[in-house]
Amino acid sequence: MKKYNKKTFPVEEVRRFLEPSPTVLLTSKYKEEQNVMTMGWYTIMEFVPSLIGCMISGGNHSFELIKKSKECVINIPTIELSKTVVEIGNCNGSEIDKFEKFDLEYESGNIVKAPLLTNCYANFECKLYDDKLIKNYNFFIFEIVKARVATSPKYPKTIQYRGDSHFVESGKNFIIPSLK
Repeated sequence: MKKYNKKTFPVEEVRRFLEPSPTVLLTSKYKEEQNVMTMGWYTIMEFVPSLIGCMISGGNHSFELIKKSKECVINIPTIELSKTVVEIGNCNGSEIDKFEKFDLEYESGNIVKAPLLTNCYANFECKLYDDKLIKNYNFFIFEIVKARVATSPKYPKTIQYRGDSHFVESGKNFIIPSLK
């Protein structure tokens, strides 16, 4: 087994080794106001119920919309939308209508009021499951209550954010059987 020579590394940059997972577009709506934000970090917390945790900065326009509505949609874009994903993440929804600026097509959710992006591979409607960590850490725990996923391709090309403007394109999928 290979051994690696290592050196001290800045702890604030370790995320580029712990990630990636697909960069997503998080949509929210409260009353008549809606927004979309780019999110590169989240964590699966439980399978049943299907729980996902994410930190949303208090300075982000989506923070208050989600805090008030207690819901959102996690949309998984494919690599074709990568430039738009970055541009959405580099502007402020309190200053512009991102849906209009980026010509985003959407439809209503089945369970939540936040929009589902039709040009994304998958849409996961989420309800706030636990709010105990929001006040101290801006950490939301959502339950995915409805999932819609495209029928093909089986493994879409997505992008993963590695920090400092670096992204990874999803690669080859393979199976390593478990030994039971």
